Amino acid sequence: MRIATWNINGLKARLDYLCLWLAERRPDVVGLQELKTEDAQFPHARFAELGYVAHVHGEKAWNGVAVLSRGEAEVFQRGLPGQEALGARLIGVRVAGLDFTTVYCPNGKTLAHVDYQRKLDWFEALAAYWAERHAPDRATVLCGDFNVVPHATDSWRGADGDGEIFHTTLERERFATLLALGLIDLYRDRHPEGRAYSWWDYRGGSFHRGHGLRIDTLLGSEAVRRRVVEVVIDRDFRKKQGELTPSDHAPVYADLSDR
Repeated sequence: MRIATWNINGLKARLDYLCLWLAERRPDVVGLQELKTEDAQFPHARFAELGYVAHVHGEKAWNGVAVLSRGEAEVFQRGLPGQEALGARLIGVRVAGLDFTTVYCPNGKTLAHVDYQRKLDWFEALAAYWAERHAPDRATVLCGDFNVVPHATDSWRGADGDGEIFHTTLERERFATLLALGLIDLYRDRHPEGRAYSWWDYRGGSFHRGHGLRIDTLLGSEAVRRRVVEVVIDRDFRKKQGELTPSDHAPVYADLSDR
């Protein structure tokens, strides 16, 4: 079974690119973020042609999340309780024996911006929701664009980036709170010494210079971690494919054994 997360940075702009990736990588369940598409405009038929059912929590121009699955899925949550003002940023489904939730966490903009505190508050609400609704012994996945660099090794700047947006102690503490609730960073668990990134700025040749951040993450409970065969940051799909322009994020996927 292959599960994945991907911030596609605009579904309309990236639809053909996304469909190419789906056809080549054939994931079973995918969490998508930053759709910038309302529910009514979501191209369900296009994904159905590839064998996927979609469940969507969309929004015009900003935010928006969705789950694509090869099997039927049941939605159990749309939106983070108490945080609706920050937009469509969470959807959870039950699919293929998993409780699978994808999130698009707030960016925060800068440390001086009011959105930075809103970001911290959003993470606190996410942790409270997770603690209340998700038992640690279940097979659960929380994935998405967390807009947090968990450790210095997850930034091209290393420790020189500490204290900047995405790299602050307060952001990292919020992320660590999720792990303390029984979630495991599947990439880091599989690659404890790995230095790989999932996001590169479009500007300044960042991708080719290796100036990236690892902010897109698959978190799983112990019941999921035991099944992990491999976790891949799919760097090839941060590259241009023919005339198709990629997102500034790469997909991240994990292959799970049946048991």
